[in-house]
Amino acid sequence: MIGQPEGMRRKTAEPPPPEPRIFKSADEVDRGIEKLQRRVNELEGLDVPAAMRADNGAVDVAQSNVRAAVREVFGPNSPEFQEHEYLEIWAGPLHFGMQPQELLQGYERGRARVIGIVNGLIARLQERRAELGSVGVQAPTTYFDRLNLHPRIIDVSRDLFMDGHPWEAVFAAAKALVNYVQERSGRHDLDGAPLMRTVFSRNAPMLAFNDLGDPTDLDEQEGMMHLFEGAVLAIRNPGGHTFPEGPEQRAVGYIQLLSLLAYRVQEARRVKPS
Repeated sequence: MIGQPEGMRRKTAEPPPPEPRIFKSADEVDRGIEKLQRRVNELEGLDVPAAMRADNGAVDVAQSNVRAAVREVFGPNSPEFQEHEYLEIWAGPLHFGMQPQELLQGYERGRARVIGIVNGLIARLQERRAELGSVGVQAPTTYFDRLNLHPRIIDVSRDLFMDGHPWEAVFAAAKALVNYVQERSGRHDLDGAPLMRTVFSRNAPMLAFNDLGDPTDLDEQEGMMHLFEGAVLAIRNPGGHTFPEGPEQRAVGYIQLLSLLAYRVQEARRVKPS
């Protein structure tokens, strides 16, 4: 077979690095245990022979439910989901012309195997819960409040974050940063990246982060402009449509970045137009 030219071959995208789920409270772990236990109960109550006779898809539904539960409990980039993303209620070889009894045995062995895997994940969560209970980890409220976020950021993001909407909190914080830049610069006629490029311009800024007296000062001014521009393009704009999923830890990191930028806006000096 003649292969495709090098330039026409598609590059396989690298999978994202694993990101373990960070559980911040025992209640959070308990909810995960509850969800996985429901999947175990569903598998134990699954009538495989009846499902095969009726060909009603019950086995496929149970299999899909397990995969979804692992994803929801541990996160889409977690080691657990990467390992069990394609978990199947089947064990043993599969070939054409298998007898019904052979199929039944394969499904039953697979069911027992999946139950064992899910019980293993539950045991892992129970161990994590014991660790949280023993060290007295702070509740999310306390943790979030200790970040010393800028008032403009915490005012719009705290309640969303604490209600279990971390990415909505990130989007709200990004919008608050844009509003703050408009307010301090007076440029309510601009928005997004054009606003940041105009207000923090290297050559004729409206808000300056230093004295702009030498090349080092100018480099800092330009670098900060790109940080603000990047916050709009990579955080605010995607959030207006559908924000990528990820662990709460990453959402907190974004909020801290937006808070840092808000503090820099507060510290910046207004430059009189020449």
